[in-house]
Amino acid sequence: VPMGVLSCMKYLMFIFNVLVFAGGTCLAGVGIWVAVDPAGFQDIVATKAVLSAGAYLLLAVGIALALLGFLGCCGALRRSRPLLLV
Repeated sequence: VPMGVLSCMKYLMFIFNVLVFAGGTCLAGVGIWVAVDPAGFQDIVATKAVLSAGAYLLLAVGIALALLGFLGCCGALRRSRPLLLV
């Protein structure tokens, strides 16, 4: 496989993982925002139990995606197969 193709794949994987990291960070931020100040979202969601559970679910999924994206970025830059398989 030519070196240009491998270099292009490396940068494409890095960009994709940065997007996953950014999405996870945004989800975690929204989860924290809803958990701390639920008054803004009470008009959208009528029951408070669903709002609380949704906030913590967003927080957990956001943290998981941010961690996954970070490890993917490190794996793409170092060409580390174990980090990319995570």
